[in-house]
Amino acid sequence: MTTLDGDIVEIRASSATLLEGARAKQRRSTAQLIRWILLFVGGVLMVMPIAYMISTSLKWPFEVYNVRLIPEEPHLENYAYVLEDGRFYGWFINSLVIATITTISSLFFDSLIGYTLCKFRFRGRYIVFIAILSTLMIPTEMLVIPWYLMSQSFGWLDTYWGIMFPGLMTAFGVFLMKQFFETVPDDFLEAARIDGLNEFQIWWTVAMPMVKPALAALAIFVFLGNWTAFLWPLIVTTSTELYTLPVGLSSFGDEADVQWELIMTGAAISTIPTLIVFLIFQRFIIRGVVMAGLKG
Repeated sequence: MTTLDGDIVEIRASSATLLEGARAKQRRSTAQLIRWILLFVGGVLMVMPIAYMISTSLKWPFEVYNVRLIPEEPHLENYAYVLEDGRFYGWFINSLVIATITTISSLFFDSLIGYTLCKFRFRGRYIVFIAILSTLMIPTEMLVIPWYLMSQSFGWLDTYWGIMFPGLMTAFGVFLMKQFFETVPDDFLEAARIDGLNEFQIWWTVAMPMVKPALAALAIFVFLGNWTAFLWPLIVTTSTELYTLPVGLSSFGDEADVQWELIMTGAAISTIPTLIVFLIFQRFIIRGVVMAGLKG
């Protein structure tokens, strides 16, 4: 009887273990299903505006206010009309030039300032860093008036320089690069100094290659920010020839009696450079995330 009772207890324990395992597996399956549902809903909400933009660009004017996502008679005449308009090319080139120059400038100066604040010990560096970070708390709308007065004083109104100068250096870029330079070992820098390299050479040849993920992320943020900028280019420019793409599309909509199919067509075309920039730099960002996970 004792042996039988022991077997019964063992069987019951095994059954309880199996039952608990089955319940745990079911809970994991339910949680995974909920996660997939949330991801699917979030993905649909994010993709829908883009899908609606492309759908509208393929519609005739009388179909624009139709709630159907798939046009009844899709066509490409809107793209032909927009691309045949010479102003669109000018606006596209203006945005491309401004976004490219500001991105290069921001990568150079933000990384240089971030490296200096991170790797050099001098009195007041924390005060300088906090002062730079404090500018992130100021809304862009409050900076427009000082920017405009500065542009007016220096004669930058209605010029490329007037559009670009607020984005040539960014406080966010300085913060991002300083945090990434913290991961660069000082031993590498000391070895480079022993080899006879000056500080600029150390920054360029030793430190910069080790923070490529941060540079890639910063390049994407700065390029997208300047490519889609609307308020400041609208205020500082008066000539149609200097309009950036967002400003040009808005004025094009007014002149075309708010023909949304043409505006959506221009917006769809304007997404191409942003996709190219992301595809170029995404592998560096992914590599940085993986390296950060391995270090953690």
